[in-house]
Amino acid sequence: MVVSLSSVSAGGPDSGFWAGKKTTVTGGAGFLGKPTTALLRKLGAEVSVIRSAEYDLREREPTLQALEGAEVVLHLAANVGGIGFNRRNPAPLARDNLAMSLNVFEAARELGVGKLVAAGSVCAYPKFTPVPFSEDEIWNGYPEESNAPYGLAKKMNFALSDAYRRQYELDSCVPVMANLYGPGDNFDLEDSHVIAGMVHKYAVAIERGEPEVVLWGTGEPTREFLYVDDAARALVLCAERLDISDPVNIGTGAETRIRDLAEMISELTGYQGTTVWDSSRPDGQPKRYLDVTRAKELIGFEAEMPLEEGLRRTIESFRSTEMPVAAS
Repeated sequence: MVVSLSSVSAGGPDSGFWAGKKTTVTGGAGFLGKPTTALLRKLGAEVSVIRSAEYDLREREPTLQALEGAEVVLHLAANVGGIGFNRRNPAPLARDNLAMSLNVFEAARELGVGKLVAAGSVCAYPKFTPVPFSEDEIWNGYPEESNAPYGLAKKMNFALSDAYRRQYELDSCVPVMANLYGPGDNFDLEDSHVIAGMVHKYAVAIERGEPEVVLWGTGEPTREFLYVDDAARALVLCAERLDISDPVNIGTGAETRIRDLAEMISELTGYQGTTVWDSSRPDGQPKRYLDVTRAKELIGFEAEMPLEEGLRRTIESFRSTEMPVAAS
């Protein structure tokens, strides 16, 4: 598919678009869902938050019930975790995310939803993609093995969006989200992503007086990190302005080496001990950051949160709400 880029002026979301608009957010009580829902309500939308405990989107009927009456749907619900979680749960990651996408697209068609935004993932890209990742490369190879089941399930959203647009004229889009971080993230050491896991380890090591912190891998891979509030704003802009099914990268366009990230978090937490890299553990994809030109051109999106300030806020969130009791 070929995308024609036409310049779109920058600026925030349009409250006129959202005023009184019935908007359903699947996963609206989750990490990304909370700031997205808060922004939508601030803009005047009538928001319905869909929680997995109330609606199992892996099943057809609950999905129809969840989306009933919606003019706009933001599909953010996902079965997702870090490298450790991915390695332990390849089948549920493929099954659950595929099932949810299939049901959401079909329900949106049946119910006549005006706009569907299905959040995609950088994990859909091939393992060895030239950096920065261009959207044109997304079909040119198999994802990194540790997150392939999840990445392939999310990649199918592009095919669903294109197919449902061509056959049923369903207006949908699939923005490709970079690695997210920020307050309210999942800080569980078994299932968290890299920033949340590091914040947990360094902050707790200080409280317990631990002389060293052990991190997975070599520290040499690179990643791109998008603050969750920036991601929420991008999703809202996609709903307003993105009228194609082609992938569109949502990120900062900035590359950060994992070892450098660890040094930043160590300093920001005030940790004085030693960082040990366990190279027997997997690194994941070697390099990962996005070409974000298309998002700027099509929806006027640019990330605003500097990484250091975002990390400060994330550390503060962990210490204020999730800090474990120090060992006696």
